[in-house]
Amino acid sequence: MQTIPVGLVGVTGYTGMELARILAVHPILKLTRATSRAEAGKPLKAIYPFLEGFPAGDVSITAPNAADLAGACKLVFLAVPHGAAMDYAAELLAAGLKVVDLSADFRLHDAGVYADWYGLAHRHPGLLPEAVYGLPELNAERLKTARLTANPGCYPTSVILGLAPALANGLIDLTDIVADSKSGASGAGRKAAAAMLFCEVHDTFRAYNLGKHRHTPEIEQELSKLAGATMTVSFNPHLLPIDRGILSTIYTKLTRVVPVEDIQALYAAHYADKPWVRVLPVGKLPETRFVRGTMFCDIGLVVDPRTNRLIVVSAIDNLCRGASGQAVACANLMSGLPVDAGLFLAPMMP
Repeated sequence: MQTIPVGLVGVTGYTGMELARILAVHPILKLTRATSRAEAGKPLKAIYPFLEGFPAGDVSITAPNAADLAGACKLVFLAVPHGAAMDYAAELLAAGLKVVDLSADFRLHDAGVYADWYGLAHRHPGLLPEAVYGLPELNAERLKTARLTANPGCYPTSVILGLAPALANGLIDLTDIVADSKSGASGAGRKAAAAMLFCEVHDTFRAYNLGKHRHTPEIEQELSKLAGATMTVSFNPHLLPIDRGILSTIYTKLTRVVPVEDIQALYAAHYADKPWVRVLPVGKLPETRFVRGTMFCDIGLVVDPRTNRLIVVSAIDNLCRGASGQAVACANLMSGLPVDAGLFLAPMMP
């Protein structure tokens, strides 16, 4: 099959780095443009030595230019901060390209909600209705015809996949859900910040942004669609002293007494044709090391009979499944390719 040229705006962050890693070995999507104002003029292998010997390593980094991207690419990944991505997306869409945005700029359907949580007015609200939320397990058919994909956040991916079968089967009380999530340090991005220095992160564990994390409305929006009712979720993030990975422990209240074996069977049936979601046997729980560098979301289930709670534990890699790998899966569908093209990724064991 003929290759499809793609561009990457914002190659120097962790999501840009991960995209470069995946696209370097993709059989169809060919990285043709990579942009960064700070690193313009260098070959990719100069900033990412792991690309030495790959054709992608010889791609010259350029300053972002919509006309150049439109002339060289069919699809562009935006790995830039929220607020900046919306302008790039509008310009690239007007030039006839397809866009996968890894920022939060198109995840929320309501421009007012976006302004409330991100602190700025959305400059292209007319594009919000057409942006497809890029979770392949939920929206694969819509992604096949999408021009603009809003790549999900990392925390929301772990929570939504963890709760979707429970909502589909009416297992849980919609008013009593607590998502207690932990992320590796790469989830904070690659920018320099005192709080993310090695000595500040190593050998400690801390909560942050309790009750006000920006992924909260995204989680509530997508879960509400699945439940068919407005939902409010208590979402509580924490920083783990590891490089990459997310572990979400989600506390719910069962609507009826159900043995954990029956719930595990319902989950397994729900994801039977979704090979990236692995529902673990009863008695086993996920760990971040077993999904590192992959598209897998591992889910473990516990029923606490004393409190009648269903406890769902999900684990993903925040950079691959929670960002760049998921973006490639969306691009595959948008390009008429199998969703898993170039994404047969074995775990990166320590």
